[in-house]
Amino acid sequence: MSQVPEVLPKDEHNATLISHVRPPDWKNPDPAPRYNLVVVGAGTAGLVSAAGAAGLGARVALVEKHLLGGDCLNVGCVPSKCVIRSSRVIEEVRMAPELSVHVPDGTKADFPAVMERMRRLRARIGQHDSVRRFQQLGVDVFLGEGHFTGRDTIEVDGKTLRFSKAVIATGARAAAPPIPGLAEAGYLTNETVFSLTERPGRLAVIGAGPIGSEMSQAFRRLGSEVWILEAQSHILTREDPDAAEIVQRVFVRDGVNLVLGCTILKVESRGAEKIIQFEGNGACSDLPVDEILVGVGRAPNVEGLNLEAAGVAYGNHGVQVNDFLQTTNSRIYAAGDISLPFKFTHTADATARIVIQNALFAGRKKWSSLIIPWCTYTDPEIAHVGMYERDAVKKGIPIETFVRPLRDVDRAIADGEEEGFVKIHVKKGTDQILGATIVARHAGEMISEITLAMVGKIGLKTISNVIHPYPTQAEAIRQVADAYNRTRLTPGVKNLFTRWFGWTR
Repeated sequence: MSQVPEVLPKDEHNATLISHVRPPDWKNPDPAPRYNLVVVGAGTAGLVSAAGAAGLGARVALVEKHLLGGDCLNVGCVPSKCVIRSSRVIEEVRMAPELSVHVPDGTKADFPAVMERMRRLRARIGQHDSVRRFQQLGVDVFLGEGHFTGRDTIEVDGKTLRFSKAVIATGARAAAPPIPGLAEAGYLTNETVFSLTERPGRLAVIGAGPIGSEMSQAFRRLGSEVWILEAQSHILTREDPDAAEIVQRVFVRDGVNLVLGCTILKVESRGAEKIIQFEGNGACSDLPVDEILVGVGRAPNVEGLNLEAAGVAYGNHGVQVNDFLQTTNSRIYAAGDISLPFKFTHTADATARIVIQNALFAGRKKWSSLIIPWCTYTDPEIAHVGMYERDAVKKGIPIETFVRPLRDVDRAIADGEEEGFVKIHVKKGTDQILGATIVARHAGEMISEITLAMVGKIGLKTISNVIHPYPTQAEAIRQVADAYNRTRLTPGVKNLFTRWFGWTR
C-alpha cells in the first residue's frame, strides 16, 4: 500500500481524521474473482456509487490513493463552512449595536482556535466516510494508486481487480494560473489553506469566483487584510449581476480591497513578503502580502490512471462521457468532477445515483435531465437554480421575471437582513418556473423549495397556495408567486380588489 498522506498540522484531530479515512494499519483485502462494480476514487461520487451498489447486493471494490471523503470532507465543503461559520459570528458582533445589544470593544476572532475547531469537527464528520464504515457496508476497500491495465481490469497495490462495470470518480484539483514567479514564491489553494494555524496578516486572493469570494470575506472578518485580484470588472461573474452587485457592496463594507479589471504580471519574493505586480487602469502597481490564495479553477485528476489501456477518452476538461455518463469504453462510467462542468458535491452525489442505475440495471437515466441548484456561501449567500435571464435570451425563450426584495419582507426586516431578494423567471404567458436566484443569509436553505417545484413541474400558481409560516424569509417565495397571480387579473377585477383591500403591492 502507498504511503499514508500527510495532513497538517499533526495534531490529535488530524490523527483522528486519518484513522477514519486512511488508517495507517489498513491491509488491502484479497480481490474477489470479479466485481460487479469497481469504483476508482472515494470522494462524494465514488462513495455514493460504492455504498449504493453494495446496498443493492452488488460485489463492489473501492480504490482510493489519498483520503476517503475526497475534497468535500478534507479540503472543501466541510472545512470551509466551519471557517465561514466562525467568520459570521464576527459580523453578528458587528451588527449587535443595531440590534440594541452591546458587546465589549475589541472583540475579535481567535484564529488558531477557529482552525482547531474546524479540524475537530472535520474529524468527527469523517466517521461518515471512514474506511471501516464502508467495509461494514460490504465494500472491499483498496488503498493505493490504481490504474487500468485493460478494458476490464485495474491494478492497485500489486493486485488485479477484474470488473463487469467500473466508475471513474477521481474528481478534480485546484488549478494555478501561469503567472511568472507564482510557483517559486509559493501559494495556497483550497487544498492547503485549511492547514494554516496562524492568521495571515495580509492575504491576496487571485480570482473572485465562489472559492475566492467565500474565503476572501471569511478571512477579512477573521482579521486578515484582504485583496481580491480579479481580471473581470466585478466579482462572481457567473452569477446574476444584481446578486453579485449586492455581495460586492457587502465586501466593500467589510473592508475587502477589490482590485478589479487587473492583469497580474508576476510574483516575486522579497524576504518573507510575496510581491504581486499587477497592471490596472494603465498603470503598474506592487502589492506586498504574506500569503497568496489561488482560486481560479479546477483541473481533472486523470494522471496515472492509464486510461489509454482501458480505451477511455479524455481531454483537458476530464473524462469524456455521453448523456448516460458512459465513457468510450461501454463497461466504464464516470461521475462527479472528473467528467462534468458542474463541480458540486451534490452534483457528484446525483450523478453517482445515475451511474448505479445505468451500470447495474441497464438504465437510461440522463444526467442532462437533472435540475441542479447551487449556492455560493458568501454572506449573504447567492443560491441559484435553472436558467439565468441571459440563458433564456440566448435560447430565444420569452420570459417574465418577478422579484421580491428582502427589504419588503417582514422577517428580513426584523432580522436586520434586508440585503437580498428572491427572483424567479417564468416562461412568458405561463407559470412554468425556468430559473430562480435568491440572495439572502440562508439562501442555500431557501432555494430547495423552488428546485422541488421545478422537479415536480409545479408552477407559481401552486406555490401561491402553499401556506408558509409567518414570519419567515422564505415567505418571500410565496410573495413572488402572489405577484405572478396579480398579473392574471383583468383591469376591472384588479381595480375592484384595490378598492376593497387597498392593494398596493
